[in-house]
Amino acid sequence: VWKAVREGKPKYWAVIGSVILISYGFIPTLQPVEDFGRAYAVYGGFFIFMSLIWGRVFDGMVPDMGDIIGGCLSLVGVLLMLFWPRKK
Repeated sequence: VWKAVREGKPKYWAVIGSVILISYGFIPTLQPVEDFGRAYAVYGGFFIFMSLIWGRVFDGMVPDMGDIIGGCLSLVGVLLMLFWPRKK
């Protein structure tokens, strides 16, 4: 969507991007986590990490050290939240 609206790519990019974003909204409901807040927090942390990869691969953005450290910290946080032993 960003590419179509802000960078002049064809309009079908916006349509495809919109479908992907709508689909993306359903992904947290498929997670094996029982609490919505935790599932969404894990999802958000993973999104941060993947956004940096997306930016590098598709936009040519070169992450700086702050991006890399922040992305790795968010991924560590995701793993802690997701796999921390909890009483059921």
